[in-house]
Amino acid sequence: MASRPATRSALPFLLTTSIGCAMALVDTNIVAIAVPAVTAHFGADAVAGQWIVSAFFLCFAAALLPAGAMADRLGRRRVFVWGLAGLAAASLGSGLAPSPLWLHLCRGLQGMMTAFVLAPALALIGHRFHEPADRNRAWAIWGGVMGGTMVVAPLAGGVIVETLGWRWAFFVNGPVCAALAGSAIAFADESRGSLQRRLDPAGILCFATAMFGFTWGLINGPAQGWASTMVLGGFAIGGLALAAFVVAERVQAAPMLNLALFREPSFIGAVWAMVIYAATAQVMASLFPIVLQSGAGLSATATGLAMLPFAVAMLVFPSLGARLGRHVASPAILALGLLVVALGNALAAWAVSSGHWLAVFAGMFVIGSGAGLLNGETQKAIMMTIPRDQTGMASGISTTARFGGILIGFAGLNAIMAAVRPGSTAPGGAAAAGAAGHANGFAAALLVAAIVAALSAWLVRRLMRQDRDR
Repeated sequence: MASRPATRSALPFLLTTSIGCAMALVDTNIVAIAVPAVTAHFGADAVAGQWIVSAFFLCFAAALLPAGAMADRLGRRRVFVWGLAGLAAASLGSGLAPSPLWLHLCRGLQGMMTAFVLAPALALIGHRFHEPADRNRAWAIWGGVMGGTMVVAPLAGGVIVETLGWRWAFFVNGPVCAALAGSAIAFADESRGSLQRRLDPAGILCFATAMFGFTWGLINGPAQGWASTMVLGGFAIGGLALAAFVVAERVQAAPMLNLALFREPSFIGAVWAMVIYAATAQVMASLFPIVLQSGAGLSATATGLAMLPFAVAMLVFPSLGARLGRHVASPAILALGLLVVALGNALAAWAVSSGHWLAVFAGMFVIGSGAGLLNGETQKAIMMTIPRDQTGMASGISTTARFGGILIGFAGLNAIMAAVRPGSTAPGGAAAAGAAGHANGFAAALLVAAIVAALSAWLVRRLMRQDRDR
């Protein structure tokens, strides 16, 4: 193992990279609080409000694999610092947006630049901490930082939106990015991958097109009709682009994504656990704030306080998961976390449909508990399946699965709500749907999330057991 300079302290390094990863949560949680204020300011409809969130996730998920490839090739610390500079600029543009279209474009750029922060940050952590004890401790701290951000971001978002205005939900990123860049230069060692992967323009274009096509179909389906030319065209483009992406990766000697990894059941299980965790649990950090404001009529600050049960559980349970990991294998923890998420979604679905708001908060706490168990464990499970010199690829895969899952979950759960609740296309839709219709729609979405999480717990355990039995 290569020696590290004694001046490079592990804790400041880990806090720097972990907070860099948490910037993705800042950009989703704070902005989710701000969405109703933004749509009201511009007089925009519900679909435009969805795109404020979805444009970020779309470009973020599409850029993660190339960001990992560039980090391995050009230097992980270098790409991390460049990404922070780009994120600060994109956040400034979002805060100055004069129209919804401008904001959507800047939010897309924000998502892309956040990918160039998160992917190299995870690669830096994975490269430095590879001994079992150090790795478990590092990912536990990482999970704690992410959980702490879940607590702080909604509260900060509510206060910022109500006192300074929604534009400051974006301006706040600038000083944080500057501080992180300076800390990275001081405490992070430069590292590169030994394979020096190419940037793969064809793969990048095909993957981004696939994500856009599927997202376009999911978001526009409730408003335009699932059989409309616009929606079917989006799904068709997504499917064709995904097939082209697979072909593009198969014909390369050093692909951006090593498809051979998907021959391993344990790898498939870990990736699937990440996708479902994101689509049924982490997505609630973006969905609940919109629902609580547009559906329950809470203020931005009250919404931030209402998110505390979810956020506190996300803060506490990563450390409990790390202790559990000393005695229980990763597949069991993944299955347990998904079952807890399923239970929380089922409880919240019952509470929303029956109007028991205290039980809703209990359901949010249970969902957050499962999410806390899964947050670091899913990341660790994927990173452990890929060689250390390909940590950029590993971080790209794990974060693509995470935020691709959030994107699919956000669009898909919104589609379920719109289908059950007539007269509306999103959580902030037409008042004619009524409070009862709104509650029924959200309850149906939560129930679907519960079923998917429960079935996935069984599937993940089975896949990872197959690999162990071979």
